[in-house]
Amino acid sequence: MGKIRNPVRFSEHYGIDAVELEGRGVLDPTLNADTKLFIDPLLLKDSNYIEISSGARQTYEDHFGTVIKFLAKAQKPTDVAWKSAARLLSFPEIKWTCLGFGAQSVSGSGSGSEMTDQYIETARQIIDLGIADPDLFVAMALFENGVGPDRISDMTTNVILGDLLAFNERILPVVGVPTKKYEIALKNGKTFSAKLANNPYIGAGEPVILVPSDVLRALPIVADWSDVADAASKNAQLRSRVNDQIAQMWRVKSKKDKDEIRRWALSGKASFETFMEMLRGANPTPYDLHADPLGEVFWRKLAAALAEKEPLAITAPAKMDLAGVEAVVRIIIEQFRFLIEDRRFSEELYHQGKPRPEIAAQRLFFAVAHAYCKANDLDLTPEAETGNGPVDFKVSSGFTGRVVVEIKLSRNPKLVDGYNKQLETYKLAEETVSGFYVVVDVGHMGKKDERLLAVKNEASAKGEVTSPIHLVDGSRRKSASKL
Repeated sequence: MGKIRNPVRFSEHYGIDAVELEGRGVLDPTLNADTKLFIDPLLLKDSNYIEISSGARQTYEDHFGTVIKFLAKAQKPTDVAWKSAARLLSFPEIKWTCLGFGAQSVSGSGSGSEMTDQYIETARQIIDLGIADPDLFVAMALFENGVGPDRISDMTTNVILGDLLAFNERILPVVGVPTKKYEIALKNGKTFSAKLANNPYIGAGEPVILVPSDVLRALPIVADWSDVADAASKNAQLRSRVNDQIAQMWRVKSKKDKDEIRRWALSGKASFETFMEMLRGANPTPYDLHADPLGEVFWRKLAAALAEKEPLAITAPAKMDLAGVEAVVRIIIEQFRFLIEDRRFSEELYHQGKPRPEIAAQRLFFAVAHAYCKANDLDLTPEAETGNGPVDFKVSSGFTGRVVVEIKLSRNPKLVDGYNKQLETYKLAEETVSGFYVVVDVGHMGKKDERLLAVKNEASAKGEVTSPIHLVDGSRRKSASKL
């Protein structure tokens, strides 16, 4: 799993107003760490930008319409038609949008020949049923194993790249960002030329490609079974056309059930058309960047502005050894507690009154750590896992030990195990001799805090080395006007 360190947002690098960029419906990407959002092809037609709603959607339909024509004639892999389809279904990595599952780098995997062959075999079966719908290629992700949101987003980005470049050429001068001419050559042989903004964080002479926020989702609808099943269950016409057994299978995600759905969808033209109707009936909506329910972007804004809004002076230790790093980390943990309990930063832990995922709390802590280490010019670089995991602190001057901070929410059913097993595993794996366990109480604590302290006290009584436990009250606070 990669790590995030020293994030730099597009607006920050170019000195433009982040609020204005957001107001124009454009994602403000982090230039040196991917944002875990994805382009959903089913959102293209409803974009507010003509380059996308008209241009990109038409490009998308034309591209896959051509693939369908080739596959309708293909008989075997040595056919010209088969090879032509394979070339059009090859989607190399496009890192310049800064989207996906990456961390310190913004590189992805793209689709290789094995994935292309898999797509061709399944697509031919669908076309043989008499289906000529361009969206069949994204629909397959609902039952093809190994096709995740990054693959779907890569596929869409490859196909509509020319339209995205046209969007950038129009919007960049409007927001006052300098551009230069780029010649882009993809591994599948496609070439493009456009005036784009530079991204100095991914290599010399590399561009950044801005993406409209109204085509982004946390997961493309074709990678999210729950949205599709929920929409189908509310559609009376669909319910009457699909038996209870299939409707039940929509509610689960195991490989076995995906195989069953695959068999049903490919059983005949009527079944696949119902499958497509179900998919379109889900009515996907863009990710709400302002409310940010999953906590994908809010911490990036805080990391850039926190130290100025809530200044904190940290005196650098006389010696930046392990004890010195621990001292700084304790101060940062205390500031994290202060901001949540006394400065109403607890609001950042919730969306519409419900707790955000645990990773949002971990990233909030990372934002606090990053902001204050940077503001106080400390020889210390916090790193955050891109998935659920710890925040590490390491000394940049070559010190090999790390201080690990594990952030957990009280509602996590594995809260005690996380202290008893997981943190100690991290310490061993990183050759670390110091770790802190921070528990943020957002409800559903039960007796877990008492069990945590009991585990710690029992280990201490045996003479074992234990990690400090810090409890933070993350409950929502009333505003000053309501106190």
